[in-house]
Amino acid sequence: MRILLVEDEVRLSQALVEIFQKNKFGVDAVYTGTDGLEYAQSGIYDLIILDIMLPGMDGMEILRRLRTDKNQVPVLFLTAKDDVADKVNGLDTGADDYMTKPFSTEELLARIRALTRRRGEVKEDTVVVGDLILNVKNCELQSIKGDSVKLSLKEYQIIDLLFRNPHQIITKERIIEKIWGGDSDAEYNNVEVYISFLRKKISALKVTTEIRTARGIGYSIEDGTRL
Repeated sequence: MRILLVEDEVRLSQALVEIFQKNKFGVDAVYTGTDGLEYAQSGIYDLIILDIMLPGMDGMEILRRLRTDKNQVPVLFLTAKDDVADKVNGLDTGADDYMTKPFSTEELLARIRALTRRRGEVKEDTVVVGDLILNVKNCELQSIKGDSVKLSLKEYQIIDLLFRNPHQIITKERIIEKIWGGDSDAEYNNVEVYISFLRKKISALKVTTEIRTARGIGYSIEDGTRL
């Protein structure tokens, strides 16, 4: 899952980015409303966390424009504006949730999980394709025989994207957008390197499930017994 964080308090933004990354979320952080709208309109995000009081354009206007454009990405307001009228206005404008500062990190993460559940993106502790298991909790790949290998964060994020879309070709462009971010300097070579790492780890588990290449397009995760 990739989150867009639009927050002009730099220290708070940096702290939230660290928390999200620790919880295996991809995240892009911007500090102005105009940048927030531009990033949000890219369509690559699974969730947007918005402050209301932002330079350039306030969070309410960002949300209005997204909803006018029929963009239904979940939006969570995270703001110091705690009047009931502000909360009602935010929710009526189209926000999916509203939290006020100061806030509990545990509650924020719980709200994020709740929003992803509503979109059918809830993450189980394990995901299975063929005879290969992705252990989400431990960031490991496992064979059905019980052997396991640890994954780096980028390896985990890529294989998780493939596991969530089994037997579907995920383009290199989409992998870069979802894992590195839309404005990243990452190139196809970066994706290829991590795919190579993952293939070596999968091979070490001696399973039939594999990452297949759609030449010139991208990759898919396939049960080796499927034709």
